[in-house]
Amino acid sequence: MTHIRLRDLGIATGQMAAGPLNAITDVAGIEVGFETLICDHPMVARTGVTAIWPSADIFTHSVFAGYHSFNGNGEMTGTIWLAEQGLLASPVCITNTHAVGIVRDAICRLAVKRGVEQAWHLPVAAETWDGWLSDAERFPVTTDLALRALESAAGGYVAEGNVGGGTGMIAHEFKGGTGTASRILSPEQGGWTVGALVQANYGMRSMLRVAGAPVGLEIPERLVPRPKESKDDQGSIIVVLATDAPLLPIQCQRLARRATTGLAWVGGFGANSSGDIFLAFSTGNKVSLTQPMMDVQMLGIEQCTPLFQAAAEATEEAILNAIIAAKTMTGYRGRTAHALPHDLLISAVNRYRRE
Repeated sequence: MTHIRLRDLGIATGQMAAGPLNAITDVAGIEVGFETLICDHPMVARTGVTAIWPSADIFTHSVFAGYHSFNGNGEMTGTIWLAEQGLLASPVCITNTHAVGIVRDAICRLAVKRGVEQAWHLPVAAETWDGWLSDAERFPVTTDLALRALESAAGGYVAEGNVGGGTGMIAHEFKGGTGTASRILSPEQGGWTVGALVQANYGMRSMLRVAGAPVGLEIPERLVPRPKESKDDQGSIIVVLATDAPLLPIQCQRLARRATTGLAWVGGFGANSSGDIFLAFSTGNKVSLTQPMMDVQMLGIEQCTPLFQAAAEATEEAILNAIIAAKTMTGYRGRTAHALPHDLLISAVNRYRRE
């Protein structure tokens, strides 16, 4: 099912070219799966799981990866081992705060189910809190739901808005959720692709900016109600960056840091209550855990600069796509998170557009 994205509204951000899908799946081999849970009985649930596969053989052929915690009021499992080894050896999942353990364990169960020969598994699972719209304390996410997200993954089109782990999220006091975008470097810059997928659940309305326009200030509460219990920047954001450029772990870590810039362009600043955690991986090298010696490639240091710009731009647009694709949702205790009205967004951006 298609949905409205930033560029469908005649608004584009950044200077670099987007990929054909303008999604993380523009990086060859990446697959994304979702499982969305929306129900009112036996509990009110607005939640789900998002699964990202760096490659179909990730359990046996790892990729180099790194992470960055801009503000640490959140959780991303497996990061201690990731920092130690620099290898990502499993799919990555994103869900809600109270389900991160269940989802992490589901990745382990899938590896066992598929007969992966590893003595242990330390997968990456991350979270943002959806307890305002979903009865999180009833623990609606199950192992089976997480497995369905993992096993439904596919390349190509990526759903956005109220889907998967992003189902119950709120961003800049509008309905938030899942978003994605990509950038392709010019042939002179190497022609590499950088893709981003975000789960956006953070931010103050007054800080929201789109294409440089102070959109949040232009859409006051009298026009679109804010969540009634909202306060200064409660919530979090998870950003997953992928590239086909051959990067070593320290370079992946550097790439992950650049998500901070894209977040800042939209209006995030790392509030105390926000878990802003970013993961980056490269599919440019495949690492077998059984070979005693391997040759790997590394992109030159100066050649990383365009990748950094691409990561920032893709993150910015992925966040905006998450907000624009999201639809108004009513959930737990009758609470409502209102979508960002597209007409008001276009009007606000046009008032500040350069001729």
